Amino acid sequence: MKPITLTRGTLAAVVAGLAATVGAAGPAAAAGTVPVPVPLGGVSQALDMEVPRLRAEVPLVKPGAPEGPRYVTGRLLPDRTLPQLPVSGGLPGLDGRAPLPRLMGDDFDHLDVNAPAGDVRALAPGLVLDAPLTAPDADRFGLPSTKLPQAGVLAPVLRTVAGGNLATGPGR
Repeated sequence: MKPITLTRGTLAAVVAGLAATVGAAGPAAAAGTVPVPVPLGGVSQALDMEVPRLRAEVPLVKPGAPEGPRYVTGRLLPDRTLPQLPVSGGLPGLDGRAPLPRLMGDDFDHLDVNAPAGDVRALAPGLVLDAPLTAPDADRFGLPSTKLPQAGVLAPVLRTVAGGNLATGPGR
């Protein structure tokens, strides 16, 4: 066997292994949520009655990279001394169906709740500071002047769109 054939075969096996690993983890990582089924099938068979069906989705939290410091002319400290950290994740999702005891007639014997997982984007609070000194001044032989110190808090930001459906109806 030639050394090139052995190298190509090894490379093909490694690529196939990586593709299988990425393919198995791909749907959960791409969706950003982990499905959590609640197994109630055994309870339904043991009690010989219909029990609620429930599935949930738990979001994965992904921290982002903060913006780097931005230097401003005339200030000794950068614009955002403590930068805001971006975080993305999601709202948990819920999908459930529960039997009703036919309180409103035969047409309303099930309650369906569907609240899909939604994206959440957030920025953590940040801090802006400025020293009580100015930049070196050529008119004062390179010495800085004094000034009042400045401090500010960057407010946190939260962006999301939540939605859901609540329905009643007949049948299983």
